[in-house]
Amino acid sequence: MTQPDQLRLLAVHAHPDDESSKGAATMAKYVAEGVDVLVATCTGGERGSVLNPAMDRPEVWERLPQVRSEEMAAAREILGVGQEWLGFVDSGLPEGDPLPPLPEGCFALVPLEEAAAPLVALIRRFRPQVMTTYDERGGYPHPDHIKTHEISVHAFEAAGDPDSYPELGEPWQVSKLYYNMSFTLPRTKAIHEAMLGAGLESPYAEMLERWDPAKDISHRVTTRVPCGEYFGIRDRALIAHATQIDPTGRWFSTPMDMQQRVWPTEDFELARSLVDSPTPEDDLFAGIRSRADEEVGAR
Repeated sequence: MTQPDQLRLLAVHAHPDDESSKGAATMAKYVAEGVDVLVATCTGGERGSVLNPAMDRPEVWERLPQVRSEEMAAAREILGVGQEWLGFVDSGLPEGDPLPPLPEGCFALVPLEEAAAPLVALIRRFRPQVMTTYDERGGYPHPDHIKTHEISVHAFEAAGDPDSYPELGEPWQVSKLYYNMSFTLPRTKAIHEAMLGAGLESPYAEMLERWDPAKDISHRVTTRVPCGEYFGIRDRALIAHATQIDPTGRWFSTPMDMQQRVWPTEDFELARSLVDSPTPEDDLFAGIRSRADEEVGAR
């Protein structure tokens, strides 16, 4: 049962481990502040690979879906969030030229209205004021990430409409919808230059060489949430996804104090808002906290 005065955040992700690599420190910050944070995971990651050499073993591959579920349980415990599975099957990441067809019955092939239904039901039950998800390109072009964006936008609109999905509970209108902006050009360049300045090898050199200015959307950032003190929790949650994350890999090569000094925020784009919240912002609940305080004070 949700509390009427409590702030609630719903983060919608495609696979287990996405919640720990996109906006995790922000979620941990809000949990510490007493916000009720829930992760919706669209698929079980059944068609994912084992990306950590230490976990690339037959017994892991044999029970990969269960292992990934166990990893998700560990990560959500570390982050302090709730989590619900939406129940769809991982589409996998097609490779080749031409690309092979997606597997029958996978998440990316489920019709939009059907795929959004479990999320609409969850929104109406959880009643979040704020949602986060991916941009229209999925953050990167994985078919499940793109589908996650599509159902999130659809559910944001539909959950508050009494004529949409009337069988799925009382309407609830989310006030704000954000897109995760994890790898922006300014952030990537700042950390890259700090690493080089400290005489360290940067993990971002190749990424910057391949960066296409024509496709850059860094200018769309509206909101930077200060959460550097929670980067350690973020990393612990990431490492809990042991099949997906190599703790000795290059993404952990930037010293923590450097990350916290150079870029101590996680960044978002405010994509939809039904409240007065001028940008730039430093709080996903900007325009909502004041309204909630006024409603409590008026009682």
